[in-house]
Amino acid sequence: MPLSFHKMHANGDDFVIVDARNAANPITGDIARRLGDRSHGIGFNQLAVLLDCDDAQARLLFWNADGSPLDVCGSATRGAADRLMHEANTTSLTLRSNRGLLTCERTASGAIAISMGAPLFGWSDVPLADAMDTAVLPLAGGPSACSMGNPHCSFFVDDLAAIDLAAIGPGIETHPLFPNRTNVHFVQVIDRAHIRLRIWERWGGIALGSGSCSCGAVVNGIRRGLLDPCVEVECDGGTVTVQWDGEGPVFLTGTVALSYSGVVADGLLPAGFVGS
Repeated sequence: MPLSFHKMHANGDDFVIVDARNAANPITGDIARRLGDRSHGIGFNQLAVLLDCDDAQARLLFWNADGSPLDVCGSATRGAADRLMHEANTTSLTLRSNRGLLTCERTASGAIAISMGAPLFGWSDVPLADAMDTAVLPLAGGPSACSMGNPHCSFFVDDLAAIDLAAIGPGIETHPLFPNRTNVHFVQVIDRAHIRLRIWERWGGIALGSGSCSCGAVVNGIRRGLLDPCVEVECDGGTVTVQWDGEGPVFLTGTVALSYSGVVADGLLPAGFVGS
């Protein structure tokens, strides 16, 4: 059977949705890598697979463009929720990911709001290579770290325009302090309810936006006493809103859009492939 897909984006943070409900999961690391190649495949920052689930509308599995799995993707989760809400003619539903059950709602403006789960701050949860206080890491610039199901490292700077993201990002991503690499954020606080954010994404490079990175940056800013519980996050590709009360789950709200739908050409898939 052919492999059909939806290509979507959240303010330029692009992702692909594959619906494998009522079928076996067709995606492997090798197939995700083939599809993620921007020159020869579809191209995306992340891929999300929808699977059957007993206690939610669907279970989500995520892949990076290099074929590696990940536990969370805020943008693709919002995209999956948007598609399923249209399908079921509803404005709320629950999805399951490796982060647990995620509640999703469509706001009056049409944006999608989701619970991203509670952040983790233990050094082994991020994870870091050694035991330390994650609020201020022993790196130049004194960044903070947390986990949103994936690792985040946030630098707070006075002038975002002065940061050469392409030069600095790779070294932080692969620093020995982060055994599983890390997403890297540079954050300029405009005021307590508004930040500018630039992102070097783990395995992906410079990103126009990222739901989980927006959450990680705000969480780290609140921990540092720099931000209020509700923050507008202005990324290169657009704006999302992040809310966190300091204890419970983080809530992410933003728009998503369908770019196009299609079927993957047979030549892009390995011999003997069985689609969804």
